[in-house]
Amino acid sequence: MSVVSKRLREVVGLDDRPARLSESVLVMIDFQNTYREGVMALEGAEEALAEGARLLERARAAGAPVVHVVNDGGPGTPYDVRARIGAISDEVAPRAGEAVVVKQLPDSFRGTDLEKVLDGLGFAAGSGKDLVLAGFMTHMCVLFTAQGAFNLGYRPTVVAAATATRSLPAADGGVVPAEVLRAGALATVADLFGVVVPSGEGLDAG
Repeated sequence: MSVVSKRLREVVGLDDRPARLSESVLVMIDFQNTYREGVMALEGAEEALAEGARLLERARAAGAPVVHVVNDGGPGTPYDVRARIGAISDEVAPRAGEAVVVKQLPDSFRGTDLEKVLDGLGFAAGSGKDLVLAGFMTHMCVLFTAQGAFNLGYRPTVVAAATATRSLPAADGGVVPAEVLRAGALATVADLFGVVVPSGEGLDAG
């Protein structure tokens, strides 16, 4: 029988207060068409996108700034932002005035101007201010952006239902199912890097 350990957040005294949307920046990570079809299609992508759209609507209604992040893999790749496959899905498309940050690495802060954009919104690194994260893939860009935010002194909250991933080969030759991988990634975030809420309804909009 497995023994459930205390999370590192408990051990070091970090609180688990979820972000308030009106006091946060919503960071929408890689909600690109490539994750809905073709070689990079994710299990549960449509459900996660629908949750992301609801979250985006609530954030806008609450007056929260929104930053969209896209991964650009270059022309002819599944992440070609110049083509429909790499574009942000229409359901969560940026509105005028909402920043779009382009990245090439899983951590949305690495090699991008995301930190500068957040600073311009009054959310400086080291401020302890809240970021709400949603997007694709749970075990990759969502996880590593949460880690990057934590390392820079932000308080990330990940909306679990607005994330999705895919099944992967296991080291023993088997398969790691998408839901297992997703659960592990969210548990990693919740262990130290941030707060995880099941859905956007877990965030106070006021």
